[in-house]
Amino acid sequence: MKTRITLAAALAVLVAAESPAAEKAAPKAPAPAAEAKPAADAKPAPKFEIKDPLAVVDGTEIKIAEVEKAIGDILAQQGGSLAQVPAEMKPKLYRQVLDGVIVERLVTKEAAKIVVADTDVTQEFDRFKGRFPNEEEMKSQLAKAGQTPESIREQIARFIQQNRWIDAQVAGKAEVTEAEAQEFYKSNTEQFKTPEQVRASHILVKCEKDAKDDEVKAKREGANKILDRVKKGEAFDVLAVELSEDPSAKENKGDLNFFPREGAMVEPFADAAFKLKKGEVSEAPVRSDFGFHVIKVTDRKEAGSMAFDEAKPRLMVFLQEQKKKSETGKVLRDLREHAKVTVNLPAEQ
Repeated sequence: MKTRITLAAALAVLVAAESPAAEKAAPKAPAPAAEAKPAADAKPAPKFEIKDPLAVVDGTEIKIAEVEKAIGDILAQQGGSLAQVPAEMKPKLYRQVLDGVIVERLVTKEAAKIVVADTDVTQEFDRFKGRFPNEEEMKSQLAKAGQTPESIREQIARFIQQNRWIDAQVAGKAEVTEAEAQEFYKSNTEQFKTPEQVRASHILVKCEKDAKDDEVKAKREGANKILDRVKKGEAFDVLAVELSEDPSAKENKGDLNFFPREGAMVEPFADAAFKLKKGEVSEAPVRSDFGFHVIKVTDRKEAGSMAFDEAKPRLMVFLQEQKKKSETGKVLRDLREHAKVTVNLPAEQ
């Protein structure tokens, strides 16, 4: 369960955003290795040494263990660990995560009076349980992380409190007008262009890319027999359900929906599909790394631009999320600036 740590990381980013210190903290590109010549009297970088407490927030201490637990959980989500972090990156990492923990501590204090119903906690906890195959496995994994179902429920309740407090602070400040949406639409026309697309169905005869010649020949012949049946008028979707070795064929009857020329399908398949007109079937089976495909194009869409009315619903949601994020950052920075906070990390070099 990482709701608490995830929020801490998010708060650190929000607090740092638009801060005058953010530009100063941005890393600069290093000089090319070939040109980097240390001076004869150059001294090694000072060791990053920390001691408890790392910070004091309105009279309460934040210990090294709490921050390192937060760092560990954040890095674990990316498949890493604190031990893998280069020494020169640790000062910035500790400072950023500590900022998140500080702001989370402040938000938790402000949100303490918000009442969260047990039913709300149970609903979120049930979603959490759904990540595990069974309850025994959940308890086992939690124990390895030093957690229990009860501690997870406590974290969920706190997380709901925090989010409800934040939502209350930005209520009414994240509304987006249609005029704002239209202005964004007009100023970002490239984002609303749609490429040429085709809608195709296929029947797959599997064949490994490194299959021996005899097997390849047999698979090709099998695909040709299917193609002959299609050309004689048998229903493509019925044959797909009956003969395709694509696992999804039983549900989608071979239909792959619309897709662009690049990025969605393997290249041989896309190239063949885009050469066909609506209603046409490939002249011969098309080989890819998956095997042999009998392809039928069922529809086409020319390249164009998404109309504002079509883009509007998702665009309004996107702009509301962006505005809410901005307003949340302002609230959290104000909370941080008006709190009594002492940070005991070494000064950045």
